[in-house]
Amino acid sequence: MENMKSARKNNSEEVGSDLSEQIKAATKDNHVRAENTELMLSYQKGQINLQQYKVLLCSLYEIYRALEEEMDGNASHPAVAPIYFPQELSRLEALELDLEHFLGPDWRKKVVVPAATFKYQQRLRQIGRENPELLVAHAYTRYLGDLSGGQVLGKITQKSLGLSGREGLSFFSFPGVTSPNRFKQLYRGRMNAIELTERQRAAVLEEAVSAFGLNIQVFDDLQKMLSVTTETAGQSNGSPPAAAASPIVQLTVGVCVALATIGAGIYAM
Repeated sequence: MENMKSARKNNSEEVGSDLSEQIKAATKDNHVRAENTELMLSYQKGQINLQQYKVLLCSLYEIYRALEEEMDGNASHPAVAPIYFPQELSRLEALELDLEHFLGPDWRKKVVVPAATFKYQQRLRQIGRENPELLVAHAYTRYLGDLSGGQVLGKITQKSLGLSGREGLSFFSFPGVTSPNRFKQLYRGRMNAIELTERQRAAVLEEAVSAFGLNIQVFDDLQKMLSVTTETAGQSNGSPPAAAASPIVQLTVGVCVALATIGAGIYAM
């Protein structure tokens, strides 16, 4: 028992007292699993098509809409105010531009998302009402992950989709951040200075793990939704089951943009 206590103490000391480091340590196992999946490796090869990307953008839009509306509503909360950077980090307007580019001016009528996206939204709305300090976990997980992987992922996506310019890739651009590394240092410093009770800090760490899980559920649901759509299309065209199998396998890489964002991106934080 004494050895177990010593091990826990050593691990705690290695992690340190900074909230950002504690979140990274708490979610490390999930990051490693995501980073080494076939999906992540496939994405890095540029295996994504426009249909997959459109569906992913729809879910990202709904997630960020909930997150940013709750951040706006709690901007003066002592745990939210230090990390509230709407001009530098807001993704909602960028996602709207991308969706209009790919889906047209009536894109709002065409947004379709899986059930897991609504579950993610509901969680964000709930903590925004009841425990705004937990928004710290979601903001850190999403924003710094996107900021870290934005440039690389933007170039991969541009090449994969055969886009000649930057239109449709606004999500990966942070014009309000001149130096991502310096900004991440500022953000982590602000976050580490937030005053939390031990109970609140433990809840934030738990929420960070949950945030990662919610993202994974969204990506799994997107994969299922895309697979069903492709299979149905193949049957309606009279294609035999064997012919429909190939694109379904290809659809498994459709969630890789998001996985790379919260996986490889966060590792660069």
